Amino acid sequence: MAKIAFSGHGLDRADHARVDPERLAAYRSSPDALMVELDGLSPLLDADNALRWCSLEGLGEEAELVFLGLKGDVPLFAAVPQAGDDRPAYLQRPAWKEISLLPAQDLAIYGGARSLMDWHARHRFCSRCGGPTVIAKGGWQRDCTACNAQHFPRTDPVTIMLVEHEGSLLLGRGLQFPERRYSALAGFVEPGESIEEAVAREVLEEAGVRVSNVTYIASQPWPFPSQLMLGCHSIAQSRDLTVDTTELADADWFSRAEVEAAMSGTADEDSLRFLPPPETAIAHYLLKWWLERG
Repeated sequence: MAKIAFSGHGLDRADHARVDPERLAAYRSSPDALMVELDGLSPLLDADNALRWCSLEGLGEEAELVFLGLKGDVPLFAAVPQAGDDRPAYLQRPAWKEISLLPAQDLAIYGGARSLMDWHARHRFCSRCGGPTVIAKGGWQRDCTACNAQHFPRTDPVTIMLVEHEGSLLLGRGLQFPERRYSALAGFVEPGESIEEAVAREVLEEAGVRVSNVTYIASQPWPFPSQLMLGCHSIAQSRDLTVDTTELADADWFSRAEVEAAMSGTADEDSLRFLPPPETAIAHYLLKWWLERG
């Protein structure tokens, strides 16, 4: 199967360099160093629909730069914008036009950079004492200038799960989804909870269905703002639904034939019972996995 979107950037993260101020300074002053060009947190594309990069020449020492890693021998950086954006992906549709055009590696580089830039922009003050924080460890840490607390970029785990019952799948339509757009159910993993427990709890809360036999399939970094989607499969004990309408606009069971038709890409949309999730979402990958598994 194809690689999952936002993964596989192929950069050398060069962790050894992050703790070496002299090496970081040499990377930053290198004439080969490049900085990804962003409009706030949205990507800017060149004529080939790839990420645009520019030289660091003329950039002041006061600029907050994050060291993304090495592409071959070339150091790559990104500049922290003035403001972050913690809105969910469906509210950021203007950026999706550019995102959908990016090659797979560029999409992965952009996703990682976006998560980091957003975190830095929204964590300029210490959560312990309120003092100002500064970039440390090449941008993979922020230190408080008042109490010396260390802060690290966060990644929030989210379970996203296929729920199967006798050859059919349970899919849901989020409150902000377009009409007829359905996807796998999903929810954040809570403190003190395993992945398996989170899957069972979220499906029960959102759809009133009890599941068992939870298995892990694959994961995806999702930079809106910074989740790790944990793709799973589970078996439902029944098809009886009690939909939580504060979480979902609808949930329903779909047969293998209906899933195949939606995922074919060739069927007339008006003839489909539902529209599948976009290819950039791990839910699309999970549906393909389910169909190919047979």
